[in-house]
Amino acid sequence: MKTKQILLASRPQGMPQASNFNMQEVELPPLQEGEVLLKALYISVDPYMRGRMSDSKSYVAPYELNQPINGGVVAEVSESKTTAFKKGDKVLGMLPWATYSVSKPEGLQNLPESSLPLSYYLGVLGMPGLTAYFGVMDICKPKAGETFVVSGAAGAVGTVVGQIAKQQGCKVVGIAGSDEKAALLKKHFLYDEVINYHTTANLQEAIAAACPQGVDCYFDNVGGDITDAVVANINTNARIALCGQISLYNEKSTPVGWRLLPTILTHSALIKGYIVSDYQAQFPQAQQQLALWMKEGKIHYTETIQTGFEQLPAAFMGLFSGANTGKMIVKV
Repeated sequence: MKTKQILLASRPQGMPQASNFNMQEVELPPLQEGEVLLKALYISVDPYMRGRMSDSKSYVAPYELNQPINGGVVAEVSESKTTAFKKGDKVLGMLPWATYSVSKPEGLQNLPESSLPLSYYLGVLGMPGLTAYFGVMDICKPKAGETFVVSGAAGAVGTVVGQIAKQQGCKVVGIAGSDEKAALLKKHFLYDEVINYHTTANLQEAIAAACPQGVDCYFDNVGGDITDAVVANINTNARIALCGQISLYNEKSTPVGWRLLPTILTHSALIKGYIVSDYQAQFPQAQQQLALWMKEGKIHYTETIQTGFEQLPAAFMGLFSGANTGKMIVKV
């Protein structure tokens, strides 16, 4: 059995380039007892992968050079030599960027029969949706009547964050990168106001105008100048969920910006960084709640799906230019 794989050919310096990736075709070893052969159906690309392409120390080991990149994959069992899975089962796991792969059953989640698309398990029912759920409900703990601001509002996490916050009775203000995204967020994702940071001359003043009562909760996907502008508008006892810093991931040196901590101190604010795997024991309950909200029509969701295994590098690079609305996924 031959498989196509996409390898990390070199570590990006700044913005990732096509030359950092290499595709090869290899022969898979024969399936052994206790293993499954998996056919990739949908592969996720996510901003956190940029950090793993560097060799700096982080919460997870960096990708190895000249080895397949790996991430979230929904796959179908093509052959099984284990009682854990049978041929035709659909599974979710952290798997290589490959058309076919061999895996042990440990770490694979058997996906239930559902009316919801399988790709949703890489988005609203997977890492992005769970990230949104725990950041809102466990860290921000919003109360009815509060003002909740979300950066990267049109991304896979942000589109879900705003809807969960709205269900808690908040006024929800998003920050996104185009008028089209702003219109979509207001029409389909329950945002009350959306600021286009590309066309806003003074972001701090724009946030103050959109949030006349100040900012009680901030879900940060972006960092940088946007976070500086939001934190300048926080209320006493504000809560900040630090989820991502995508504006800084491709910087070649550490940028120097406004010092946030005096404002955090004088406003008795909470800022907490987190990784979704911190909540792994609670994943099943959160997935059930998110699926229920989906079926009840209380959460809407969108995906940007590129078709073709060879599109993976381009889809990944597109995350950093705002090419996606909602979750970016490659359909193999």
